[in-house]
Amino acid sequence: MAAIDCGTNSIRLLVADLPDPSAGPQAPLVDLARRMEIVRLGQGVDRTGRLAPEAIERTRVALAGYAAEIDELGVDRVRMCATSASRDASNAADFRAMVERTLGVAPEVVSGDEEARLSFTGAVRGLPADAEPPYLVVDIGGGSTEFVVGTRDGGVQAAISVDIGCVRMTERHLHGDPPTADEVAAAQADIAAAVDRALAAVPGREAATLVGLAGSVTTVVAIAQDLKEYDPERIHHARVPYERVAGVTADLLGRTAAQRLAIPVMHPGRADVIGAGALVLKVIMERAGMSSVVASEHDILDGIAWSQQPV
Repeated sequence: MAAIDCGTNSIRLLVADLPDPSAGPQAPLVDLARRMEIVRLGQGVDRTGRLAPEAIERTRVALAGYAAEIDELGVDRVRMCATSASRDASNAADFRAMVERTLGVAPEVVSGDEEARLSFTGAVRGLPADAEPPYLVVDIGGGSTEFVVGTRDGGVQAAISVDIGCVRMTERHLHGDPPTADEVAAAQADIAAAVDRALAAVPGREAATLVGLAGSVTTVVAIAQDLKEYDPERIHHARVPYERVAGVTADLLGRTAAQRLAIPVMHPGRADVIGAGALVLKVIMERAGMSSVVASEHDILDGIAWSQQPV
């Protein structure tokens, strides 16, 4: 089967075989391909309320490549979920028509609640034994961040999606290169207000373990580990203390985009928005009272894959 996650900043593909049901509830997916392209579909959506034609075209090019790989690997089932940017846009029908022409299936514009549940499912399978439940899973995207509280056995207890993400916060507040102290303060206040709303809706402060998902988190964790290249195996399930996250965040916000781009683990499409993404993670840790974060390379993409498992 194939899973495609089309977010505000990136579009990702997972082609995998589902494990045999007899292998048990913690048996992993058998990955055949994982791909990621930065297409910035949500470019300007916070300001204009529309998907930019050039952003739709960038997404089409990436999706055409994924469609070719799906055909080559002989996939039986495809599910594509589109998230924050395509929920917000007034011209979402143009995006939907492009996907159907290119991929042959319609995208599902999932609700924030469904997005949160898919992220939780993908993240909690295979968590190490020292990650104590209940979990607060946060998926920091380009346009929104999902907060989900639950356990592996009991599933999701509560979930909410709020409109803070690395692209949205950068476009709204962080205009300088590097951003000014006033810009950072304004972004931090905006993020803190949204995080407090989320934590009033879900009991995140009662969770024992914070699990962080998506590129902003994994990039911060890679920097915190002083990796010389992006290594998913070393990032997956790494635990980083708050003090290190705060230090990396301050460093990123103090650099120009060109200086961030020179960091060995930095994806070129993330350099201009990583400061805001790191700030979202730092504020979540502060407001939820979390002393550390466990990174997961498995997230909504894996959740989309698991959702295709026969009942």
